[in-house]
Amino acid sequence: MEAMVLNGQYDLEQERAPLNIKELPKPKILENEILINIKACGVCHTELDEIEGRTPPPTYPVIPGHEVVGIVAKCGSGVERYKKGNRVGVAWIYSACGECKYCQTGRENLCSDFHATGRDADGGYAEYMVVNEKFAYPIPEYFTDAEAAPFLCAGAIGYRSLNLAQIENGMKLGLTGFGASAHLVLKLSQYLYPETDIYVFARSQKQREFARELGAVWAGDTEDNSPKKLDSIIDTTPAWKPVVEAMENLSPGGRLVINAIRKEADDKKYLLNLSYSEHLWMEKEIKSVANVARADPEKFLQIAAEMEMKPEIEKYSLEEANQALIDIKSGDSKGAKVLTM
Repeated sequence: MEAMVLNGQYDLEQERAPLNIKELPKPKILENEILINIKACGVCHTELDEIEGRTPPPTYPVIPGHEVVGIVAKCGSGVERYKKGNRVGVAWIYSACGECKYCQTGRENLCSDFHATGRDADGGYAEYMVVNEKFAYPIPEYFTDAEAAPFLCAGAIGYRSLNLAQIENGMKLGLTGFGASAHLVLKLSQYLYPETDIYVFARSQKQREFARELGAVWAGDTEDNSPKKLDSIIDTTPAWKPVVEAMENLSPGGRLVINAIRKEADDKKYLLNLSYSEHLWMEKEIKSVANVARADPEKFLQIAAEMEMKPEIEKYSLEEANQALIDIKSGDSKGAKVLTM
């Protein structure tokens, strides 16, 4: 099979092609695993973090990609949920122990034995991959392969973020950053909370215009003040400064949800630079989002099909994976980027 392989850590400002295309043998399946013939794989900002060293390092070489859609090509012994020919998806959560208090309460994302697709195990920038059937999800017929791919991370993590934001219909919601995940959160919010006004903060004029096209009542720069104080804000940026700016735009008792695995310059904690009186006073709070649990992709896919949601996507071939990453790095993306095989 063909695969795009990462062999080490790179600075994408200097190395514009960190992934190498290679011919590899198809992976072998074990008990309870399925072999997936991959048809599409989303390209996520987390891959930038992985390549540039902001996440725990993988064991190199590794095949990135954790928004995977494909067809079951073979089933290992013990597989009960799927059969050959079924269409399935794989998300960031590749496996967890299944026994700890977090796994037993549907919070596999907090498991100390959490393994990530495309980091701790080979992912979807390839023609085939394997995964335990418990960590694969049925794909509703409503979506094409490429349309379903972004839902498995950008959509699922957005769904989890929106739940953690504790929004109720009629509240005011802010979105800081407006890439693949945020534009899906906006659509989901409009469906679940039709009377909730949505305010978008984005550094790119293109992204601000896109947000207005999708129905945001206001869109400004990340340093702008929103015309009204907001009940909750979901931050999807890789930087610390938007966190500080967002806290200033929260109402008393408001909540900021940070949807990011890492922040740039994470080792320089002073960059957060929060003032207690200006940013945290009046019972404001900050909540992080740690990956996704098993239920998040499956539930989100069901809701997205029910509301007939379609993501905005740009397609690339497998061989164009490096270009897709560079385009995300530029910060001027519109919607989600997807590799098609």
